[in-house]
This record gives sequence, structure tokens and C-alpha cells, in this order.
Amino acid sequence: MSALKLGTRKSLMATTQSRLVADALTQRTGHAVELVGVTTEGDVSKALLAQIGGTGVFVNALRDRVLAGEVDFAVHSLKDLPTGPAEGIVLAATPLRDDPRDALCGPAKLADLRRGARVGTGSPRRVAQLRALRPDLEVVPIRGNADTRLRKVTDGELDAVVLAYAGLRRIGREDDVAEIFEPDQMLPAPGQGCLALECRAGRADLLELLGTVDDPVTRAAVVAERTVLAVLEAGCSAPVGAYAAEEEQELRLTAAVVAHDGSRQIRLSASGHPDQAERIGRELAAELLARGADQLMGERD
Repeated sequence: MSALKLGTRKSLMATTQSRLVADALTQRTGHAVELVGVTTEGDVSKALLAQIGGTGVFVNALRDRVLAGEVDFAVHSLKDLPTGPAEGIVLAATPLRDDPRDALCGPAKLADLRRGARVGTGSPRRVAQLRALRPDLEVVPIRGNADTRLRKVTDGELDAVVLAYAGLRRIGREDDVAEIFEPDQMLPAPGQGCLALECRAGRADLLELLGTVDDPVTRAAVVAERTVLAVLEAGCSAPVGAYAAEEEQELRLTAAVVAHDGSRQIRLSASGHPDQAERIGRELAAELLARGADQLMGERD
């Protein structure tokens, strides 16, 4: 039985999460899994994600390897996936979600940072919500892996940075966390804390294998969150947060569009049966648009 080839980005965070998937698959199916490192456009560019388009820059090269048959499947951070379909590619599994929250890394909590403190993030969603929480902050755009970003704090270039808590946990950097933001403070990106396993369409044998690590609750939440993003036609440069979770056998979805300067936001919630995840997301997005979300997204500093 030959090993399955798993395509992954080469960063520590990506290979760590891909190894977790590989180990889970081996445990559940008995198949050996070999990691194959792939360099993506997002890995080599020094530009901010909003400047290089964002959509698919960490994904397309991996998908090309899947379609070419060079790897059997790919593992992505699900929040990196474009919301539109990819020809010849299917989402085979969404494993159990890790912690979806954002984390402030530095010597102090947000409320205790000095006035005018410099806080780094590459996400317009985080920028807008940071400004809503602390309008006095100087929010600094940054790129790079987690270690590079954290080093900017230890070197004194920045007072703090904001990163996904799940990623920090995966690479053992929890000690750098000063504060974890609850969703009512800072709504996560759609799909944050989730992984996506993609393979070629038509590979029924592989779909069955990968399906052994799929989590239906996570999948329903992801569908609801990403439907909001798709209906809003929002990408990585839009200040949009969305988070869905199961509560008492219902799926509760909250989504927000925040002005880039943090001065205003439209925030709504809706609930329904998890089987209706797409409908819940579509209706909530329609209500956001009816209340002016498109104008808010279109504004700039």
C-alpha cells in the first residue's frame, strides 16, 4: 500500500497542522501519509495580502499539484480558500475546528497598552476591530510567519501583534499571548481555526478515506460563515468577521462588517438548523447588505 501524498505549504505552522491531519488519517485508515512541501505565491511575495489580491495566493499552487496528480490531496487553512468553486477540485473534509479566536501577543492586555501603542496585523478585519476597541492605537501593517511577527514585539519595533490563537497553539507559542479576544470583542475570519482537505473530483476512494476525519458540525459552521463572505462578495481586504457555532442543537451565526476606521459597524445574528447552514448565511448576508454593508466595505481611511 503506497503512502498518500499530502501537499502542504512549507511553513512551520502549515507543516505542523498537516502532520496532525496525516497522523489522524493514519490512525483511522491505516494509510501512511507523506508530506510534500509546496511554495505558494503568498509565501514568496513581500507585499501585503490586500495588495496582491489575497484570494487564492496560498492555495492555487497546491491545487495545481492536486490537479496534476503530483499529490493526492492538499491541506489548507480554510480561511485562505476562495469562496468560489475550483474546477476539478472538491472539499473532501473539514476536521474538528480548533480555537477560532484571535490573540493579542505582547507584554500587556489591550486595555493596558500605552496610548498610541503600535500594534501589528496584516488583516483589514483585525485593523477595523482594533480601531473600534482602541481608536488611539497606531495599527501597523505587517507580513511574515508567526515567528517573524512575534519578533517585531521582542525587538521593540511593535508593542503587540494580533494572530490567530489556533496557529499559536499549534507551534507552541501560547506563552506569547497576553489576551485572547472573545468573538463579541473581535469576530474571527470566516473559517478561522479550521482546516480544509481538498482532492480531485471523482476520486471516490480518496473521498471516502478523507471523509473519516470530517466533522459535520465544523462543516456546517464553515458553510454558514463562508456563505456570508460569498454573498457580500468580500475578500481578504474587506473588514468582515463571521462566526457560527452549535448551541442547543441549533447553528447560531454572527457576522459583522466594520468601517475601516472602526467608527461604525453592522453586526447581526441568526439561528437555524445546521442542515440549513447555507440558507442562514445567505439570509444574514442579505440583511447586512440591506443595512448598508456594501457602502461600509467600500469606504477607506
